[in-house]
Amino acid sequence: MMSVTWPQIGKAIIETLQMVSISLILGSLGGIPLGILLVITNGTGIIKNKLLCSLINNVINIVRSLPFIILLVAIVPLTRLIVGTSIGTKAAIVPLIIYIIPYIARLVENSLLEVNKGIIEAAEAMGATTFQIIWHFLLPEALGSLILSLTTAAIGLIGATAMAGTVGGGGIGDIAISYGYQRFDTKVTIITVVILIVFVQAIQNLGNLLSRKVRKH
Repeated sequence: MMSVTWPQIGKAIIETLQMVSISLILGSLGGIPLGILLVITNGTGIIKNKLLCSLINNVINIVRSLPFIILLVAIVPLTRLIVGTSIGTKAAIVPLIIYIIPYIARLVENSLLEVNKGIIEAAEAMGATTFQIIWHFLLPEALGSLILSLTTAAIGLIGATAMAGTVGGGGIGDIAISYGYQRFDTKVTIITVVILIVFVQAIQNLGNLLSRKVRKH
């Protein structure tokens, strides 16, 4: 007999999906613009600004250098200030967003750097504004790669939500730690691992499918 019920596992799955989806959406709102800024302000960008590019780079590198579990603990006061608690699903979303923003920014940067420079030069020759170049040329050309980047970010968030379980963050990770590890319930551990694998496979397959469809158009 397992030390946890199936309804508890079902609730944990919903919590994990909530954490991943909310963090990915809000993280993208911060990470995508930062990634774009990194590309357009670098030495070969369309609005070169070495100071801004260097500042964004340094901030991203600092945040990314922190393991998620340390970031989770380090910003507890900020988490309490925003959501009123440092435990549970809502509290875990705050560090997840901070963790994923620089991660997405770097992935977006890599995707946009793959775009053929000739396309940007042609857009500039036609008199397109910076916004028009980004919106009508840069992003559409990199869309397939951007989808895969966000897929990678979503998978990274699944791993982070599992780690959030070590401090009562809720979700599948919390079940794995509280029941599988602390109560030595091997069956629960195996079930949580299988669920996480299914999540990762489903997200990766969906990302690959969407990316292929975009690249065909």
